[in-house]
Amino acid sequence: MIEIAVLGFGTVGSGVVELIDNNQEWIRRSVPEGIHVKYILDIRDFPNSPYADRVVHSIDVITEDPEVRIVCETMGGKEPAFTFSRKALENGKSVCTSNKELVEALGTELMLTAKQNGMSYLFEASVGGGIPILRPLRNSLVQEEITVIGGILNGTTNYILTKMEQEGAAFDDVLKIAQEKGYAERNPEADVEGYDCGRKIAILASLATGKKADYDEIPCEGITKIAASDFAYAKAIGRAVKLLGIARKLGDGSWSVRTAPFLVPDDHPLYPVSGVFNAVFVHGTMVDDLMFYGRGAGKNPTASAVVSDVVELAMHIGVPLRSAWNEEKLTLADSDLESHRFYIRAAAEQAEALEAAFGSGLEQIDLGGQEEDALTGTTAFVTGEISERTFAERLGSIEVQNVIRLL
Repeated sequence: MIEIAVLGFGTVGSGVVELIDNNQEWIRRSVPEGIHVKYILDIRDFPNSPYADRVVHSIDVITEDPEVRIVCETMGGKEPAFTFSRKALENGKSVCTSNKELVEALGTELMLTAKQNGMSYLFEASVGGGIPILRPLRNSLVQEEITVIGGILNGTTNYILTKMEQEGAAFDDVLKIAQEKGYAERNPEADVEGYDCGRKIAILASLATGKKADYDEIPCEGITKIAASDFAYAKAIGRAVKLLGIARKLGDGSWSVRTAPFLVPDDHPLYPVSGVFNAVFVHGTMVDDLMFYGRGAGKNPTASAVVSDVVELAMHIGVPLRSAWNEEKLTLADSDLESHRFYIRAAAEQAEALEAAFGSGLEQIDLGGQEEDALTGTTAFVTGEISERTFAERLGSIEVQNVIRLL
């Protein structure tokens, strides 16, 4: 048996332990000797759990045991997850994690620590839940020049937007339902303000380019300004509202990386992705367009992704697995110079001011005679291709209700 330890016995950690026990038959197809969870690290005791006898309260028990070859970090947060992960790597144990916050902020340092100690550091579950996307980037697509990567990276916000679109419900009402169903946290800020999506696109951009994309430098917007009327106007022009994390290579070699709501056209593969599902879109210069789709969160899908890393590490004991992601910083484009078409929703009395500011390139959205209460007294337009800076200058002090970029 290959002995492993799990750090954190919460939703994901418990899922990892259960999956390894329950799916041992399938795991042994790739790891004939089998995988066994020897320790579970947590500050709590679990007297009613069948795994109570494996619970320990000190990381030293794990790092000082030579039988433990792999450590799964499912604690969340930066500390003590970083300290524990580094200590495990320094003590000859490879580490895998589901912790996107840790990977984005300190993953470069942990990968360097792994390299220095002949170990591996994997993090498949940090993006996309159960969707296999990071391993294909590390293995199947290493020969590709990737020029676009990103998509719907947060199931909570996609669920909220889907309910708003399909039922005409208000944001606050749908958020409450999402919290009751366990899709959204009691404090949903990281999801609805786009921070979670921002960290994930930073990870994807780093893997796709081999350079560190700094989350703190990525423009980030959430979905709190989205209203029912936005879906009606979007539908009228054959589009849907989606929160996206998108990274794309520009002509000068720099990268545009952004998290924000976008109006996605109905012929794009991201358009029909609904509910809690995630989807990652990739464009490579040779392979062309690819789409990875599945459940982006939840106990079982995320645990499955963690265990996929455990299996890969178990198959490569003594063979360090490398990533193209290095310490060099990714050059990000000046976001003010990026160009988009913009959707603008405003009170009807602002129509003349908007037409004067944007000129003939402004197109009013025709709803085809729809009479909906949510649209009473409002109007909406789409601009031509224009830079972020010029758009802001022309909009000036005109009061608008919402602005969304077109994909």
